[in-house]
Amino acid sequence: MVRLNKIYTRTGDDGTTGLATGERRLKSDLRMEAVGTVDELNATLGMARLHAGGETDTLLSRVQNDLFDLGADLATPETDEPLLFQRLAVVDAQVDALERAIDEVNAELEPLRSFVLPAGTALSAHLHLARTVARRAERVMVAVSRQPGERISQPALRYVNRLSDLLFVMARQANRRGEGDVLWVPGANR
Repeated sequence: MVRLNKIYTRTGDDGTTGLATGERRLKSDLRMEAVGTVDELNATLGMARLHAGGETDTLLSRVQNDLFDLGADLATPETDEPLLFQRLAVVDAQVDALERAIDEVNAELEPLRSFVLPAGTALSAHLHLARTVARRAERVMVAVSRQPGERISQPALRYVNRLSDLLFVMARQANRRGEGDVLWVPGANR
C-alpha cells in the first residue's frame, strides 16, 4: 500500500503539502494541523511505550496503528466526488474497542477522590502528556469540522475523544492502579 523510495520531494518547499486526494494545501491549513497533531500524539505514545510492557504495550501498539488510520482519514477529506482508491477511515469498531479497553482498565482502579495531577511513574507522566495531545487533536479536528466545506467523520471524532479517556485511565493504572495517583490539593499553596 505504501512505498517510499525517496524521502524528500521538494514539492513542499513552497509551503504546501499534498493530501491523499492529490489536492495541495498550505502547511498551515487547519486540516494539516489536525494531521500533524495526530502524528505528534503517535510520537508521544512511542515515548510512553519505552516504559510499558505486556498488555499495556500491546494496547498502545494497537492505538498507534489506529492513529495512522486516523491520519489517513484526516488526509483524505470526505467529499461527494468519487475517489480512485478505497478511502481509509476510522470505523465504529475501533471506537468500540477503545470503550472496551477503558471499561477493563477502569474496573481495576480505585475510585477518584480528587482531580489527578499529571505525575507519578514515568509511564503515567508520558500517558498524561499523550492524553493532553489527544485533547488538542480533538479540538483541532472539531475546528476543522466547523469550517465551511470541511467534514470530519463522527467515528474519527469519537475515536480521539475516547482515546484521551483511555489514556487517562491507563495513566492511573500505571500509578499502581490509582493508589499512587498524585492528587490535586485545592489551595494548598496559599
